Amino acid sequence: MHEDATCNDLQKIITQAINEIKQEQGENFNLAKINLAELERRTGLSRSRLRHLKENNFIVTPHGRTGQKATATVLTGYSGIIDGLLRKGVTNSSVCFERLQEAGYTGGLTTVKTYIADHRDLVPPKRQLVAPQGNRGRRYQTSPGESYQMDWGFVQVDTNTDASYKVACFAMICHHCGERYIEFFPNARQENLFIGMIHAFTYMGIPHYILTDNMKSVVIRRDPEGHPIWQKDYKVFMETIGFQTKLCKPRHPFTKGKVERLIRFVKDNFLAGRVFGTITELNLEAIGWCKRQNSIYHKAVDCIPCEKHQEDCMAVASVLTKTQALAFYLCPERKISFDGFVHYEGRRFGVPYWYTQKTCRIRRDSFTLYIYASDLSKVLT
Repeated sequence: MHEDATCNDLQKIITQAINEIKQEQGENFNLAKINLAELERRTGLSRSRLRHLKENNFIVTPHGRTGQKATATVLTGYSGIIDGLLRKGVTNSSVCFERLQEAGYTGGLTTVKTYIADHRDLVPPKRQLVAPQGNRGRRYQTSPGESYQMDWGFVQVDTNTDASYKVACFAMICHHCGERYIEFFPNARQENLFIGMIHAFTYMGIPHYILTDNMKSVVIRRDPEGHPIWQKDYKVFMETIGFQTKLCKPRHPFTKGKVERLIRFVKDNFLAGRVFGTITELNLEAIGWCKRQNSIYHKAVDCIPCEKHQEDCMAVASVLTKTQALAFYLCPERKISFDGFVHYEGRRFGVPYWYTQKTCRIRRDSFTLYIYASDLSKVLT
């Protein structure tokens, strides 16, 4: 047997074991009659593998198909999808895996990870990174149902026509368990803030207080003693629903880092590689995405958010009761144009000709849109 200096570890193991047997047997050693059982004990290789190596004088050779690649793999036919995601800067393997599964992909996540690692050249370069800002403080905990974090984020949504439009993403998350809710609006006006908060309270319950930014739709300014002077409509809204509001330190988003991270997660996970025609379609998919994310384990909170929220937080949080006052918040008022149309969420809707008032109220519910009289006494369409 010949020992090669460039042999792999397996060759070294076999060579060392044979040399030990040769030293023990001395002149009686015969490679052709070597005891495979003893060699198996020393090397840990199976008898069949040693028998195969014996035919080649115990020289380890590369596999006959080493370097060959299959003409068709489990990713064949789906590489265009994942290439398109990589060109858009989507490198999250879980996101790519979900998009491929939606297209019929039956392979595993590891195959997708390997493909992404081998095709990093398709990813556009990111902007220059800034220096790390360091620790901004310690994490703090709140009791169940005590605090939710709320914020707005502005995102670009892709369409089937290679165009995009900008929308405002309303996000709310439970600080205790991580239960989340998102909804999209054409802008971040106060009427949309009230609608998003009511929908979130219906989904998650009403906490003791909300932690949010110093936005103009919430607070006007602070008095000489530092106490907030609430915007009058928001103050009435707080009293109607029954919760309090705490404000973050200005220019210090780390105070409500959970909701800030949620908005970034929406951009990197929910919107990545997806196209939506209208805000109505966007919100219908968003509520399904929230339910999926709330029903899986999250390491940051060490629980399944929906289960912990139902068991702990909902035992403390209040249940939102639908009243006539809430109906006015959910149905913002709109002026009727001279040709009988109202404008809502970037689209125009017709008002029945027999309705003679100058204003009406409008509400979106899933894919259905309702138009009411100004006093909500009648559904027009």
